[in-house]
Amino acid sequence: MSTRQFGQPVLRKEDPRLVTGNGRYLDDLGHGAHEVAFVRSPHAHARITGIDVDGAVEIDGVVAVFTHEDLDGPAADRLPLLIPHPSIEAGRTGYALAKDEVNHVGEAIVMVVATDRYLAEDAAQRIVVTYEFLPPVVGVATSRDGVDLVHDDAPGNVAAHLLQEVGNVEPAMAAAPHTLTLDLEIERSACMPMEGKGVLAHWDSDEQRMRIHSSTQTTTGVRAAVAAKLQLPLAQVECIAPDVGGGFGVKIMHPWPEEVLIPWAARRLDHDVKWTEDRREHFTSSAHERGQLQQVTVGFDDEGRLLALDVKFWHDNGAYLPYGVIVPIITATQLLGPYKPQNYRVEFWSLYTNTVLVTPYRGAGRPQGCYAMERTMDAIAAELGLDRAEVRSRNFIQPEEMPYDQGLLFQDGRPLKYDSGDFPASLAKLKALVGWDDFAAYKAQAASEGRTVGLGIGCYVEGTGVGPYEGGHVHVETSGRVNVATGLTTQGQGHQTILAQIVADELGVSIDDVFVTTGDTRRMPYAVGTFASRGAVMSGNAVALAARAVRAKALRIAADALEVSEEDLQIEDGTISVKGAPHASIALSTVAVMSNPLRYAFDESAKAATQFAGAFDPDKPPVADDDEPGLEGKDFYSPTQATFANGMHAAIVETDPVTAEITILRYCVVHDCGTVVNPMIVEGQVHGGVAQGVGGALYERMVYDESGQLLNASFMDFLMPYASEVPHIETDHLETPSPLNPLGIKGAGEAGTIPVTAVIASAIEDAEGFMIRSMPISPTELWDLRNHHRQTSTTSTTTEEQA
Repeated sequence: MSTRQFGQPVLRKEDPRLVTGNGRYLDDLGHGAHEVAFVRSPHAHARITGIDVDGAVEIDGVVAVFTHEDLDGPAADRLPLLIPHPSIEAGRTGYALAKDEVNHVGEAIVMVVATDRYLAEDAAQRIVVTYEFLPPVVGVATSRDGVDLVHDDAPGNVAAHLLQEVGNVEPAMAAAPHTLTLDLEIERSACMPMEGKGVLAHWDSDEQRMRIHSSTQTTTGVRAAVAAKLQLPLAQVECIAPDVGGGFGVKIMHPWPEEVLIPWAARRLDHDVKWTEDRREHFTSSAHERGQLQQVTVGFDDEGRLLALDVKFWHDNGAYLPYGVIVPIITATQLLGPYKPQNYRVEFWSLYTNTVLVTPYRGAGRPQGCYAMERTMDAIAAELGLDRAEVRSRNFIQPEEMPYDQGLLFQDGRPLKYDSGDFPASLAKLKALVGWDDFAAYKAQAASEGRTVGLGIGCYVEGTGVGPYEGGHVHVETSGRVNVATGLTTQGQGHQTILAQIVADELGVSIDDVFVTTGDTRRMPYAVGTFASRGAVMSGNAVALAARAVRAKALRIAADALEVSEEDLQIEDGTISVKGAPHASIALSTVAVMSNPLRYAFDESAKAATQFAGAFDPDKPPVADDDEPGLEGKDFYSPTQATFANGMHAAIVETDPVTAEITILRYCVVHDCGTVVNPMIVEGQVHGGVAQGVGGALYERMVYDESGQLLNASFMDFLMPYASEVPHIETDHLETPSPLNPLGIKGAGEAGTIPVTAVIASAIEDAEGFMIRSMPISPTELWDLRNHHRQTSTTSTTTEEQA
């Protein structure tokens, strides 16, 4: 009997190839291609007054030098604003090559094509660009002041402004027994994939076809963008994602300037052209995230129950707005977490700054929202002298209230309606896992030893699996091999494993016989992309539906061959047999042969499908009017709304009394992503997410000076956690299946990252006894806060004594 694969910790099918050095990443491709280097702006804000390329074109091996003046057609126009939204007041995007003005350090101005990258880099250094300097706008506070403008036609530097309200906040706030106002900050950071962006383009001048390889999270998006910008028929453009060394959101943006320029140059030069991003380019010309100033006013009763919540925040979207306002919309809506504030008003301003543009980074606005809400919960508990977990529990949406409509519109324009979850059960699991009720004794024991420890908590809800759709194609070959294709791209999430698990169970075959292809528009031209923890939800359900269609057809063909009813058949281990009579059987591979009537016998197995093999009904066509040859099926999954995963984290930290160093002693996670396809992969996703969250809480930040220069654009200066800084992560799972899709799945990809900043802030605050209002936090900053707290406490004590 077949072993069920769904829900089992199956080892990842993709790993043996990758860990033995047989992966094929973007930079492994394109041997013999011309290579590209860019001249990028060294200034944050300036007009371009002249470009002298004479020194570059004289170098042997330089093939071409291009500026904006060389671009033609739509390629010379501004890049698209991908996700329009009514809140956008001044949507501004850049050009593939800067036209008249540069708006951040790192913006591309000149493209140099040479026979190799080294020559291209040398030539780029000989190009002279002259500038007229303009005042730079750096930081959210400076942008909000509006004294200087990033774009002359964006008053107040406001790109977008949105207000959503549920209930009636003002009277509820006025009537609340208690109110608090918190001013909070999260600083700008960025993801650091092992492999940066990269593009390889091949132009077939005979067939007028463009083939692109891109290190992207959306091959169909890149394909469509290139077709539009180069004015090519969509059918004449192909895009393939090879192995991708990490995405984390930065590669869902499309088209990047280079994704337009490299194909454009390949067609112009009739030669393969390639570009791979170096590390400094990734720092200064990709994307950042996280930066926000927040103001939270909350009204609550004596029990700590929320009565009114009024949130304003100012979001740094960088120099341009190509991905729209998805990030601040998610912050505004996901801020509510598992709570029901009764009356909620949220207002944000998305602001331009002369810094690198902002697009989603793992969590995509949720870490900021979770930080605001969880800092607020801790502040309420402190104000009332209540247990922090109890305050949260009193505000939870209850299981019997599911589905729960928060009354807001989510990032997909659909209602923010939670589909499933049991928040009290999750909290009970977390408290047991971390030893919440025993921590006071542990803290006292540590204090007696001269150690300072603190316990933090954070709860979140994560919208996952947003639409509009994903597709799946399943094909059973006559050898018994099962080929699965989905347009979803993969960057290490284990898609080839979990999709194979789903199809293996649906078809009753061995997982070893299932082979999955992702991110190739030649195999699946209709797709959306990998983002928002949607892989398992969207493509998982799509391939399940496609596999069910294949199964139904296989049973129909087998029923005819075995002269039994379809209801009497079962499929196990790749064999279709009669229930209770296993000797009456037929291999699935044989059914695949029979599904395709043949004229020619290419091999022994094909003989069974030829015109003189076996009996047939002469009054029926070999292929029925409502049928197709072959044992294959295709289907699409398109949801009515997002699914909502959720979870809770807790951490114990120790702060050094002398150096103020912060050490995470324990980190615990309870996670609910609905039905779990592969618990090992889910835990891996959680662990990786926590590692990135730790980086965002304690180490990683983009440091700009007042002139807009990024001061730490290298791994020597941009701190990331090593394995030694990432704690052992203890996990537990709760499964509340989603009623929205056939498999009951909710997403898991960003769960590990979302609450970490809030949790670490909570734990440090518990250890130190004073408020933490800005993150990330370094030992130096903690030291300064300690001194400020001591001085304030001393001043207060002296004043009281004098009084």
